[in-house]
Amino acid sequence: MTATTWHAAHAWLPDGWAEDVTLVAEAGRFTSITVGDRGEAATTPGESIVELTGVVLPGFANAHSHAFHRALRGRTHGEGGSFWTWREAMYDLAARLDLDTYRAMATATYAEMALAGVTAVGEFHYLHHGPHGQYDDPNAVAAVLVEAASAAGIRLTLLDTCYLAGGLGPNGHLPLDPVQKRFSDGDAAGWRRRFTLLADRFDPTPSRTGAVRVGAAIHSVRAVAATDIPTVVTAAEGRPLHVHLSEQPSENSACQSYYGVTPTTLLGRSGVLGPTTTAVHATHLTDDDISLLGASSTFVCFCPTTERDLADGIGPARRLLDSGSQPCLGSDQHAVTDLLEEARALEMNERLASGERGRFELPQLVKALTVNGQRSIGWDDAGELRVGARADLVAVRRDSRRTAGSLAAQIVMSASAADVDTVIVDGRTVVEGGRHVLGNVGGLLQSSIEPLWR
Repeated sequence: MTATTWHAAHAWLPDGWAEDVTLVAEAGRFTSITVGDRGEAATTPGESIVELTGVVLPGFANAHSHAFHRALRGRTHGEGGSFWTWREAMYDLAARLDLDTYRAMATATYAEMALAGVTAVGEFHYLHHGPHGQYDDPNAVAAVLVEAASAAGIRLTLLDTCYLAGGLGPNGHLPLDPVQKRFSDGDAAGWRRRFTLLADRFDPTPSRTGAVRVGAAIHSVRAVAATDIPTVVTAAEGRPLHVHLSEQPSENSACQSYYGVTPTTLLGRSGVLGPTTTAVHATHLTDDDISLLGASSTFVCFCPTTERDLADGIGPARRLLDSGSQPCLGSDQHAVTDLLEEARALEMNERLASGERGRFELPQLVKALTVNGQRSIGWDDAGELRVGARADLVAVRRDSRRTAGSLAAQIVMSASAADVDTVIVDGRTVVEGGRHVLGNVGGLLQSSIEPLWR
């Protein structure tokens, strides 16, 4: 196969920032990375070198996405409200989607992520069925998401979500609302049957490209009873397992009232926590919760732009890192699709909460943006510019009106998604000169979202 060679004036390597870096990839993986002398020793005579603009980072990971929520952007702010009133708007949207409309919107949504530097996404997928019941193909919606990610040029981890109850009250779990029935397989055994079919269909094999992973998710302790959680844990063995955790104080109080423990403790007792598990949000935690998550090496995925949009609160990110939990990032409901902003907000939220600057070192923010997120969603061979890793990279401009004058090492604190110039995924150019291979992504978003609200 033909090798591709890139040159970066500045690049983030596993041991830190380097200048004059030459990267060579073949068959979708880095085969050579050299520093200095423009890597002449790594290239053959006459071979062209692609000059990358600005600062080069490993591929970003969006570890928490609900693709269909993208249609809510700019439509939920008119009357204030709360997380729970926002949820009603989300239910309204879910009821409007079918396979064709979701395919179009998800393709555009994933392309928007690629423009923001995302090379892999963890899709927390619970919109399983049709508006009138299960499709003939029980994983038809998942297949649409696979098609969408492929068209957009990014890798996909399908975090297939178990969602069985309508909520949790002092007396136990509540029945599903009518719209929630699209999310549910009826019982844990039904979820596992469909999940097994999904894994058989999309797990990597020698004949598949390896651009899709299947993981599992527990929607929350509100939506899955404690007696059903072990079914998901068993099915997820060896795979990424994600769960919404303590996003709202009312979740904590309901869990405490019914189960007598916090959601984190309940998950710990059920065997959920561990190094292949990611707790999403983890906003309202006790000291013991933080210790449990850290001691188990559970990842924690923060979604700062969603958490501020929904007035969720500021999670104890620094304390979780100190306890042993590695942070990663997600755009969740896509109120903003900008992983650089998510990384920056991780530090900015800590500044607001603590009154101190420098709560996260810049290399820690880069890790949250890249390798931590990739590992959280099952891509252990991605997120680093190193030989043998997947050939993902993101080139961020240093000459825009936002980044002009910034130090290369501090680009995360000044750049936005609009400054992403080039995105390479598994050695393939997906974004070049700030333009996606699909063309006008704004137009694709408009044409797929606007009809949903007519």
